[in-house]
Amino acid sequence: MSEVSAFAEGREGDVAGLLRHVNDWAGVLNERLTTLAREHLDGRDRTGAVRARVSGAGRLVGLTIDPRGLRHLDNVQLAQAVMEAIAAARSAMGDRLTELTADLAGPDLPDGDPLAPHVERLLREG
Repeated sequence: MSEVSAFAEGREGDVAGLLRHVNDWAGVLNERLTTLAREHLDGRDRTGAVRARVSGAGRLVGLTIDPRGLRHLDNVQLAQAVMEAIAAARSAMGDRLTELTADLAGPDLPDGDPLAPHVERLLREG
């Protein structure tokens, strides 16, 4: 049984081992967030007339409006299309973040939180 498993089951475990695990996890998370920050993600409105590009940090870095799409949009609809495209790009960023971090919980950690059993025991036993 790993040190983290013993700790996660609520037994007194190797605190130094847990701290090493947490530091390793934080390092991997930092690498993946750095990877995401270098990426650009696109989103479109439902008509396809507006395309937005955001950085991995969620900042708008580009906006393209198809001039042919403007024929069918008034100023209010255009504003809505721009907001929709930006929201779609940010949603793509969130999906990419989920993809990059999906495996970080690890098989040894119930619900991804090694402290959950200790917190539950503390609440139960006082």
